[in-house]
Amino acid sequence: VLLVESGGGLVQAGGSLTLSCAASGFSFDDYSVAWYRQVPGTGTEREGISCINVSNGETYYSASVTGRAIISTNSAKNTVYLQIDSLKPEDTAVYYCAAAYYGPGITPDQAMLNLKAHFDSWGQGTQVTVSS
Repeated sequence: VLLVESGGGLVQAGGSLTLSCAASGFSFDDYSVAWYRQVPGTGTEREGISCINVSNGETYYSASVTGRAIISTNSAKNTVYLQIDSLKPEDTAVYYCAAAYYGPGITPDQAMLNLKAHFDSWGQGTQVTVSS
């Protein structure tokens, strides 16, 4: 599984960003795709923030982004987007995506946990920096 994250950047607090996770050479049909973030150099774990089961469209958001994030996929199902609004300085991190074929029978929150534990093709991520 080769994924490419993009869309990060420097934004002022209160602004919005849309991150993209592109599948290279395949589509996300029947995949679960999750977004994580990690602050480099702090020793903190990678935090799962959102997941979509592309099979059935079910979504999950962590408490840290619920109400201000939307996860979606394009019609070709080869890109998953994460839009985050009302950005805060504490959203500053490197954002990563992960994906696996689980089919429609897994909840997105469980998929996010499974991916964090087992996904081994992490990309470079995309840096999001929110200035106050």
